Amino acid sequence: MNRGLLSHDRTTYIEVDLKAIAQNIQAVRKLIGSSVELMPVVKANAYGHGAVEVAKTAVEHGADRLAVNRVAEGLELRRAGISVPIVVLGYAGQGEMGAVVEHDLTPTITELPVAKALSAQALASGKEVDLHVKVDTGMGRLGLLPQEIVPFFKRLVKFPGIHAEGIFTHFSVADSKKVRDRKYTREQFKTFQKVLAEIANAGFDIPLRHVANSAATMYYPETHLDLVRPGIIIYGLPPAADHKPTLSLKPALSLKSRVARIRTLPARSSLGYGRRFTAKKKTAIALVPVGYGDGYHRLLSTRGEVLINGKRAPIVGTISMDQLMVDVSRVGAVKIDQEVVLLGKQGKDRISAEEVASWAETINYEVVSSLLPRVPRVY
Repeated sequence: MNRGLLSHDRTTYIEVDLKAIAQNIQAVRKLIGSSVELMPVVKANAYGHGAVEVAKTAVEHGADRLAVNRVAEGLELRRAGISVPIVVLGYAGQGEMGAVVEHDLTPTITELPVAKALSAQALASGKEVDLHVKVDTGMGRLGLLPQEIVPFFKRLVKFPGIHAEGIFTHFSVADSKKVRDRKYTREQFKTFQKVLAEIANAGFDIPLRHVANSAATMYYPETHLDLVRPGIIIYGLPPAADHKPTLSLKPALSLKSRVARIRTLPARSSLGYGRRFTAKKKTAIALVPVGYGDGYHRLLSTRGEVLINGKRAPIVGTISMDQLMVDVSRVGAVKIDQEVVLLGKQGKDRISAEEVASWAETINYEVVSSLLPRVPRVY
């Protein structure tokens, strides 16, 4: 427990169960075995869970290295004293190569001018710097096309001070059960394997080959290769709401607040911006200090529910930046400062990230990663 952020000192806060994170990490480790490296993805503040705390927990319980998306995210981990290799999976520009070299980060390189800048910084620092190269096998985002890889490597090896440690791609529909999507995933993997063969035939030896995200780690064991990079599953959440995980996962994050005000509105009273709710009868309303300024989506207005007294209370009216209102007419006696659970368990009921995602017409990834830094995390 972070004693500086005790839950009773905060009105609205996020609880992160690091034991759950550890349990999920260990479950992945058991699945992949000891011969495959484990690189948890802790980008976007560890999907809203807190990058430093999650990263330390991951390393303590079996992670060989870590993955982030931006150089700044890697620097945050280095400043926290984390020393394992950190791979920057996203784009890093020429101007960031000095920080990459100084702080021993491993960038993803897909542009020769960036490789040249990395080489210059490596030589100036007297270091040999590792890098990874990304192949676009059908995602259509960052990465070189398959036919560009061998020519790229032939030019890359001419830059001194840098070394291609890894090569990877990313699946676009590995979380889907649809036959056509499973076929597409296998086609992506086949394309990547062809690229690997071409690289080997050209005389290049790349030690780390990786393609497996959370879904592929669970559903496509043949894709584990040298390294897996699970993201959402280390937080205890499934990659897709309609595809049952093959691992026993424990959700780590809860979003909690407190009742700030209770009032009984007479019939025909309206609430909030836009007057989207009008009471049909005398209604007990509780004010909860959570809003879209905390990352709790406005789209949940009139759709979402919270837990009070272990029972569900519907959100009524429009969610504001800092507060929302719920109908507590059917949850029993409610008091000021009473706990409200917006995400997580209370009593025998649980509101999952998947359920919140269904209300907001999105995915569980966005539900947790949207929670903003102003909401204190309690560990």
